[in-house]
Amino acid sequence: MFTGIVQDQGTVVSTRRSDRDMTIVLQSSIFDGMAVGDSVAVNGVCLTAVTVSTSQIEVNAVAETLSRTNLGDLGESSTVNLERPMSASSLFDGHIVQGHVDGMAEITQLESEGESVRIRLRTPPSLERYLVEKGSVTLDGISLTVAALTDDGFEVAIIPHTLAVTNLGTREVGDRLNVEVDVLAKYVERLMS
Repeated sequence: MFTGIVQDQGTVVSTRRSDRDMTIVLQSSIFDGMAVGDSVAVNGVCLTAVTVSTSQIEVNAVAETLSRTNLGDLGESSTVNLERPMSASSLFDGHIVQGHVDGMAEITQLESEGESVRIRLRTPPSLERYLVEKGSVTLDGISLTVAALTDDGFEVAIIPHTLAVTNLGTREVGDRLNVEVDVLAKYVERLMS
């Protein structure tokens, strides 16, 4: 389980594609102490380390993952948001994040608000029902608050700190972000049906 508090911006060293999957080599200081089989959230996607060195790991993304996430857009030198799983003794910042991405949202507008930025996103209709104003949402692994709902999606307000420590500061209109809606909303919906 994750919290959506990004621990580092890692760099894609290389990618290899096959017919149905992709191998990604990543570099970051947070990989020190990881072991083969450990999990890491990469742009909000829970992946398993299949090889590990002091500052690099290799992960695999299968066809299902590539169809639901923006990992297929990654190339050499891409910057990704990274978070290792929280431990039982960790402070609980952010919100409950599983690393199970529900789909992607497209940035349709970026608007400066002083030193902050307001981002408007177009969301797949299937995810809209899980979004509530002032509720939690995860974008590219970042725990955020829904600032407003729109006709075709939602908006988030990004503070300068988040812009500096995540890859949101380099995003542009048209970019696709991984979306994980609040898991509690999905469980409530299932229980009520």
